[in-house]
Amino acid sequence: MAKTFNEQVYDIVAKIPYGRVATFGQIAQMIGRPRCARFVGYASNNRDYWHLPWHRVVFRGGALNPGHPESQKRALMDEGVKFDSENKVIMNLYQWDPERDGVPMDIRDFPLVF
Repeated sequence: MAKTFNEQVYDIVAKIPYGRVATFGQIAQMIGRPRCARFVGYASNNRDYWHLPWHRVVFRGGALNPGHPESQKRALMDEGVKFDSENKVIMNLYQWDPERDGVPMDIRDFPLVF
């Protein structure tokens, strides 16, 4: 069965490594929907998936979520992510590149065994 757009988004967000960030547009590109960054943002509003590392998802250019920038910045700083003088993530240092950084395993990558 094919996964929904949101399920594909959640799979990608779950794999963003510690100390790295991805943009909404990057996630949309990764699931083959390059013009759907806004819908990635909509997917982030589902309370059932707030356990995912949404603090690692930023706007293009490294801007933080305007809804809660201080808590997002604090969480990223706890992972060692640094910011420029405009309070934006230094993207050339911290943007996730799955080719370079690898894709960490997620519990959802394993089949359920009963």
